[in-house]
Amino acid sequence: MSGSAGDAATGPEPQGDAALVRAAQHGSEEAVELLFRRHWRHAHRAAYLIVRDAAAAEDIAQEAFLAATRALERFDRRRPFRPWLHRIVVNRAIDHARARTLRREVGEEALGEAAAPDPEDRLDPDLSAALGELDPEQRAAIVLRYLLDYTPGEIARMLELPRGTVNSRLRRGLDRLADSLEGVLR
Repeated sequence: MSGSAGDAATGPEPQGDAALVRAAQHGSEEAVELLFRRHWRHAHRAAYLIVRDAAAAEDIAQEAFLAATRALERFDRRRPFRPWLHRIVVNRAIDHARARTLRREVGEEALGEAAAPDPEDRLDPDLSAALGELDPEQRAAIVLRYLLDYTPGEIARMLELPRGTVNSRLRRGLDRLADSLEGVLR
């Protein structure tokens, strides 16, 4: 098992994650740190793509890691770690996006400018704007499916939703994206 920070770029090793989770469950702070370094970039990216604010995404990813660390003793090591962590991240990002929308609806004047994204996470500005028009649940489904490469079945398991609900969110989200981008693509 390789435990360098470079592992994050090549993706997690499922067996390596299982060993790290086992060690972390037995109190190894080093194992927790290695899990953090291995999965931080993907967790931050998932949060960023949903909330579209790098500072908020950093807070969300950090909170998700803390929540995951607190719940690690209950984690089933037979399951892959990354989708479990993404579930926590995505649910927190959806909650954040809903709260931000609610604040706008009740008249919050200054939300401040969104922090700049990591250059690797930048999307085409038109696509980013169109994603921003989706409701958080549709945005999460689109991000998980098309930007983070999860299958609809994996998304359904991750978010504990019926597969039909995931498919519906994907279809409606794609339809809304197509409508939003129609004028841009002409």
